[in-house]
Amino acid sequence: MTTAPTTTTPARSAVPWRRIALGALLVGTAVLYLWRITVNGMGNGFYAAATQAGSSNWEALLFGSLDPHNFITVDKPPLSQWVMGLSGQLFGFSSASMLIPQALMAVGAVALLYAAVARICGPTAGLLAGLALALTPVAVLMFRFNNPDAVMVLLMTAAAYCTVRALERDGLRWLALAGVALGFAFLAKMLEGVMPAPALAAAYLLAAPVALRTRLLHLLGAAAAMTASAGWFVLLTMWWPASSRPYLAGSTDNSFMNLVLGYNGLSRIVGRNHGAAGQIGAGAGPPARLADLGPYGNQVQGIGRLFGGEFGYEIGWLLPGAVAALVVVLAIRGRAPRTDRVRAAAVLFGGWLLVDGLVLSYMHGMIHPYYTLSIAPAVAAMFAIGVQQTWARRETLWCRIALVGVLLGTGLWNWFVLGRNVTWLPGLRWAILVLAVAAAVALLGVLAARRTGVAASLVAVAVAGALAGSGAYAVATVDVAHQGGGPSVGPARTGHLASSWGRTKDDPHLDTMLKATHTEWSAAIDRSSNAAALELSTGTAVMAIGGFSGTDPAPTLAQFQEAVAAHRVAYYVTTTGGGHRGMSSHAHADIARWVAFNYRAQQLGDDLVYDLAAPVRTG
Repeated sequence: MTTAPTTTTPARSAVPWRRIALGALLVGTAVLYLWRITVNGMGNGFYAAATQAGSSNWEALLFGSLDPHNFITVDKPPLSQWVMGLSGQLFGFSSASMLIPQALMAVGAVALLYAAVARICGPTAGLLAGLALALTPVAVLMFRFNNPDAVMVLLMTAAAYCTVRALERDGLRWLALAGVALGFAFLAKMLEGVMPAPALAAAYLLAAPVALRTRLLHLLGAAAAMTASAGWFVLLTMWWPASSRPYLAGSTDNSFMNLVLGYNGLSRIVGRNHGAAGQIGAGAGPPARLADLGPYGNQVQGIGRLFGGEFGYEIGWLLPGAVAALVVVLAIRGRAPRTDRVRAAAVLFGGWLLVDGLVLSYMHGMIHPYYTLSIAPAVAAMFAIGVQQTWARRETLWCRIALVGVLLGTGLWNWFVLGRNVTWLPGLRWAILVLAVAAAVALLGVLAARRTGVAASLVAVAVAGALAGSGAYAVATVDVAHQGGGPSVGPARTGHLASSWGRTKDDPHLDTMLKATHTEWSAAIDRSSNAAALELSTGTAVMAIGGFSGTDPAPTLAQFQEAVAAHRVAYYVTTTGGGHRGMSSHAHADIARWVAFNYRAQQLGDDLVYDLAAPVRTG
């Protein structure tokens, strides 16, 4: 590994190989992430329906509405829908137009992480960080999917890069740009998007080469920039008359801040938003182990959550090495000047990893393992910085031991994680073990003999072993189709609980009926995921009663009766073929009772369909 450059401008002789290597990394990332991307179809149908709506209606695009007639939004801010919806407006709505922008965001995130780490520790470390991120299974999963996590993490990484630039000199402009990036990350997934903020602020406060008073003023400026870049949309939802915009799903009072502080904020941490994991998949039989609870991972709180179950497969491969690297780098740079940028980078990426990782480990609400995408850049960067720093100080015995320890420990951890899926490529697991141990033993001897060229080759071999398990699972993820609310990584696994949050069966007769309607909404049905499935199969607008969980106070019985009287809804559908079992289904029982009392139902497969244009009772 190369030592940290003394300037931000690389030596002229280093430029060609660096550009070639970076180009190969980015092209390889693009190929991996774009390969057969449409195998995922509509991905998460909930967000796909909103993308379809935004592809045809500008107001739906602006607010992130689930349907093109703007009855209710998705339960997240609309930034991700803006990107995918604009792509749909330009190229027509399809799986490709929706998912390709997500994959290209992965290329951007890898490039930004490379640039951030390379400015601190040199291009080799930057390449290792970018490669580690590209081969993280949860990154391959979610940057090929249509959840809002992809754009959120791209913006988090952009904020980290801007902060690194700000550390080089009087960095108000770059720090303000970091704030802007985090503000827009907030518009992707609210509070999760600003999780790196404490670490970014701590790094700048510690190491920026300006006076303390100036540093504090710069941080206030960055906070103002973050508030402005997120707050304009909050104000828009407040100033736009509620009667002429969609209901903000997930809120109890149709306000954005209620959504921030409740359903998508503190309630996710204390566990008062969704049904518990144990309710998901009811009737499927108990899983073999809680840690293998299908797409919902290890729901037991604590430090071990991110290392076991589905979490371990998605993010755990380099996690122990990254944590060890943080400790080692802080020890190495302990006596460096205050403005030392390597220590600042450890504070930035290590702090991001610790703050976000602890929240993910201890949050009480239902948590998806793919949430860990939010720490993937920090894990990759910290691992790369640790390898580079211990290599650069290999003359010191304890740094040699630390270097070998991080690489050997990561290889052994890969071997252990693969051991939880022993039927898949068993030879790979043992090859990683042999490679890790052999490279570590040889590296110790070669480093002691100060044979730098051979040692560098052995480090490359050890790094390959450290990335092999993660890389193999990442490649396997590409070959498996992912749909629904809780996709998982790696090869298809028997006994792995499926995750379907909406209708699991499509009825062609019902589709034909809805396609023939001319009302504003072809049908009304409980919960957004059920409505989304009908929208995607029919290309019509469907009223989602109660939003995602079925408990949103939209519409009221009076509002629904008014819509029916105005002939704005053609059918009312109740289904037994899917939906959120285990969640409350009684929040809008008054609507169901009123429809059942006044209209006759016909059975279509698993559905009861009421024709709202033909009442059996009047008055």
